[in-house]
Amino acid sequence: MMDVKEVIKQVDNQGRIVLPKKWRDKNLKSPSVKLKITDDKIEILPYEPEDITDLFGSIKLNIKSDMTDWKELKKELYAIGEKRQRENDE
Repeated sequence: MMDVKEVIKQVDNQGRIVLPKKWRDKNLKSPSVKLKITDDKIEILPYEPEDITDLFGSIKLNIKSDMTDWKELKKELYAIGEKRQRENDE
């Protein structure tokens, strides 16, 4: 059974809130979170970067990035991985 707890938090004038330390310690593996935004609510979820290691050596990709620019290559591989995940979720 899921433990549901409601907490009232103040939002500062820059839109920031502090997430409870217990929740951060238990759920966050990185300092980033994912926000699911709908018309009337925002859901905060732990962010886990896509594991792109399964893409190396396993499939052929049409890469447009210059293979010498790691940042661009990484960005493109993440985009491919996220697209693939969305397709698998459907």
